[in-house]
Amino acid sequence: MTNETTPIEVQAHLHHQYFLGLQLMVSVEEGKDVVGDWIFRLFRQQHADKFLSSFNKLGLDGLPHAVACAKYHVLSNSVGGVRVEYMADSDTKAWVRFRYPRWMYDGPALCGIPVEASRGFLKGWYAQNGVSLRNPRLGYVCVSEDLTGQFGFCGYFKEYHHDLSPEERLQFAPDETPPPFDPAAQPRPPAKQWSAERLTKASRNYAMEYCRNGILELARVIGRDRTLEIGKRAARLTGLQQYKHMADALGCVDGDVADAAAFLTSVLAGMGDTVDSDIGADRQSATVRQHGLRIVRGMTGDDRDIMLSCWTELWRGAVSSHRQFIDVRVEARDDALTWHLALKGEQ
Repeated sequence: MTNETTPIEVQAHLHHQYFLGLQLMVSVEEGKDVVGDWIFRLFRQQHADKFLSSFNKLGLDGLPHAVACAKYHVLSNSVGGVRVEYMADSDTKAWVRFRYPRWMYDGPALCGIPVEASRGFLKGWYAQNGVSLRNPRLGYVCVSEDLTGQFGFCGYFKEYHHDLSPEERLQFAPDETPPPFDPAAQPRPPAKQWSAERLTKASRNYAMEYCRNGILELARVIGRDRTLEIGKRAARLTGLQQYKHMADALGCVDGDVADAAAFLTSVLAGMGDTVDSDIGADRQSATVRQHGLRIVRGMTGDDRDIMLSCWTELWRGAVSSHRQFIDVRVEARDDALTWHLALKGEQ
């Protein structure tokens, strides 16, 4: 049985899987250096978009910077469903430890994504915290990495007694270990502000933003045409692979065109968009109308076109995973998509 948040949870899962697929495909086809540069740019953009604007929302203003940064990463990631632990040695040294299974490299992806990717996000985000806070003495020390076979991503924010050079903002100390974890000291989002439904939506948005910014930053690294090639293929494969998981969660049927339209109507509503559909009398054709398009909200021009071109392939893949062979045609106009489904050969 599904509930009101199930379509939102399904969207969170799908976009997470798409981001993992993108990382793997870029790693295999473009190489370690490219994926490292891409993830660096992605996390630097995420940092610029989210870091300072979230401080007030999370109640971190006024705290010592090392403590505030560590608590920030616990709170912001936990809202997205990622397990992170906080430990403080002092006001100038505070730890974060990400626990397995890692969201960023879920499942076997952990074995296929190169360490250059994790170095990219360390440089793109963690080394930038002091710069954004206008504290030239604040840096990050990494003691363990996800992809090196240690004990997972772990390190601490430290405020030094001197200004740091750009090269000193990120350091490595693999011989250090964190202090004991104290559950009572773990920061948590205010319960009154973060209902279960809001947390579910935040988890969806967390995964979705990685896809949105990931596609756009990839285009700046490998170019528009190559990004479309990789982004569309990874999306289609993700849709094909994840359809059964989504359909089972939503109680949908792997059947005819009408069943495929019912699936799209249900799952696309999980984006927070307005969705309705018309089914042909013979169940061999259907039209699904989607208004709102959260996936490209705030995007314009070529960025919007690239994102929509890639994202719609998720749903082409999902429909193609049905037992019945179904043609999908998509029309984009203003803030809406119209999906035309028909039995293959009937359109």
